[in-house]
Order: sequence, then structure tokens, then C-alpha cells
Amino acid sequence: MPLMAIPATGAAPLHWRRVFPGGLEQVARARRFVACLLDGCPYLDDVLLAADELAANALRHTRSGQDGGSFTVEVLRCDGQVAVSVADQGGPGVPVPADASEWAETGRGLRTLALLADTWGWHGNAEGRTVTAVFTEEKAA
Repeated sequence: MPLMAIPATGAAPLHWRRVFPGGLEQVARARRFVACLLDGCPYLDDVLLAADELAANALRHTRSGQDGGSFTVEVLRCDGQVAVSVADQGGPGVPVPADASEWAETGRGLRTLALLADTWGWHGNAEGRTVTAVFTEEKAA
């Protein structure tokens, strides 16, 4: 399910991908990776929040966080749009925004992502999935 259409004309898209080991310390490294690529992006904070949330979810909720696990961060930038994706190694659940209680310390990430991103979605199965958030300059303005 492509969430970001690549235009037939205009600038060539920029595309980066990096695989990270499955440790929690890698979430900060993934965030720095995205930050370096998108320096000057007008909605960088939102994209970084998305990258952080998606990487953390991959580690908490899938086999990516187990011994020997990994996750992949992919960034696509073209014509005022940025798509950030995290591919994991699958698990029993599916990515769904949840209603967290007032005092819950977790559970708001995908709901926040859904509010910040222009669009978001996922594809895959229990063997592996990719979650993508797309941001546009128009939404950021």
C-alpha cells in the first residue's frame, strides 16, 4: 500500500534506508539518523516524533526487540513530502491507535502519530510489517 505517490515530474525523490540492531538504545540512533537527513525540514519535529514512536513500537511489540532482532528505518523525501517508515520482524498484534487511560504511561503514540501525520498506515503480517507516516509542508504550515 503506497502512502506517498512519487510525482511523474519534478525533483527526483531522495531515499535512505538503514538497519538498526534491536536494542532500546537504537531508538535514539534512529532518531539522529532521520534528523541528519532532514536538516532544515519545516516539520522535522513531527517527523522525528514519528520515527521515535515507530522504532520504539517495533522494539516493544515485535520480534525486533528480542535477542538478535533488528528494525529498518526508511526515509523518502520528495516535493514537500516526507515519508518515514519502520519495518519490524513481526509479532502477534497489529498497529492500532489505542485509548490510553488518563494515568497510563504508554499507549498514546499511534494516536499522536495519527493526529500529526498527513496520513499513516501499515502493511504486512505476523512475520513482519512496515508502518509509514507521511508529512507534507501544507499540513505543517
